[in-house]
Order: sequence, then structure tokens, then C-alpha cells
Amino acid sequence: MIELKDVHKAFGSKEILRGINLDVERGQSCVIIGGSGTGKSVTLKCILGLIKPDRGTISVDGKEVTASGDRDAFLAQFGMLFQGAALFDSIPVWQNVAFRLLRGSLKRPKDEARDIAIEKLRRVGLSADVADLFPGELSGGMQKRVGLARAIAAEPKIIFFDEPTTGLDPIMAGVINDLIREIVVEMGATALTITHDMTSVRAIADKVAMLHHGKIRWHGPVADMDSADDPYLRQFITGSPEGPIETLR
Repeated sequence: MIELKDVHKAFGSKEILRGINLDVERGQSCVIIGGSGTGKSVTLKCILGLIKPDRGTISVDGKEVTASGDRDAFLAQFGMLFQGAALFDSIPVWQNVAFRLLRGSLKRPKDEARDIAIEKLRRVGLSADVADLFPGELSGGMQKRVGLARAIAAEPKIIFFDEPTTGLDPIMAGVINDLIREIVVEMGATALTITHDMTSVRAIADKVAMLHHGKIRWHGPVADMDSADDPYLRQFITGSPEGPIETLR
């Protein structure tokens, strides 16, 4: 579903991606792990066509991203759960969830969009009476659920999750992880997640890719992760200060 071949990206003299090769199969949940500044977010932006790679190719569902003429139709394939939920505080919850259904090529009648939004809110464990509240009236965990409902509202083929449990307590993080796993399987969607949270990795991943210094250092099934002997991966998942990943002391 998603294929990156020898993808490079630099900003001025700073190289961010140094030859990324990654395949994400249709219906698979792939998680990219790695420290801050290793290129995880830039990788997502390149796949979405928000940033153009300097070299290499990226294909989504067999079509090169840079060759996609109809941007609206291309982006309609994607749903996104942003870090911190990134809700619009000036509009009610249901309009946040139905944001893409109220405009553009996916536009639906307002009443239909509201009904879909309420259905998706229920799917993530929120009752209909939340629909007319504003994001500022919700807890952090509820906001994250609303963000998840928005990500799935248009039934996307591909869902991106950007640090889905950041800022949540361990119990709510577990709830969000379970919801993500259930929804991805239920929808048959392809999922790509970036996270530092190893609990999330074990809960939602089929495949894991370790990104460091702009390169994939290890990739494989999540079941093989703990037994892998790659030093970058071992240091990251154990949180050890000793290893090839440089740390500030």
C-alpha cells in the first residue's frame, strides 16, 4: 500500500532522510520508532506529498505521490490522528469529527455529516451528548478520542497516527491503543504510526521499523523485536544510555 525507495531529504546542509526504504502492506499496522529529530515526521509529510523528497520514490496504492494530479482525491485516502488531537476549539465536537465531510470532494449534507460524526463518536466510546460540546470542555483523553473519530469519519484506506498516546495517563493510553487496534482491524485500513511509546508499539504494531539518523536500522515483525540483536534497536527499547545512539550527558 505504501512503498518508499531510497528516499532522501535535506533542509539546507542538514540531512534528515538518508535513503529510506520501507514497505507497508495493505491492511498492515506499521510503527516507526526512533528518537526525536530522526526523521519520523518528515517521513509522514513526504508520503502525504507535503514535502517533496530530494531523491527517491514514494508510491501509495501503486501510484507515485509526486505524480498525483488530483490532490484532493489523493488526500481523501488518508485519515490522521494528530499529536495532541489538534482539534479546532472554535467549532463543536461534531463539526470537528465531520470536518472533511462538510467540505471538498467528500462533502455530505449537514444532517448526514452530523449523523456520521455521532456514529463515529460512539465507536470511540463517547456518547451523543458530547457532539455539541466544544473541545475545551473535554478532558485530554476525550479530546484524543474525538481526534480518532475524526480520523476515521471518512472511512479512509490509510490512517496515520502521530504519537497517539502523548500526554495521556497509562490507563487512558491503554484505552486509546486498544481502540486503534480494534478500529484498524475492523476497517481493514493500512496504518502507519510514529511513536516513542514502546507499550503502544507492542499493542498496535504488526511490523516495526527503527529509524535513526535518517536511515532504517532495523525492521521486522513486532514479535521479533525483543529478540533482535541490532544495537540501535536494543538501546532504544531498553532505554539504556549505553550504545550507538548518542545521548547528551
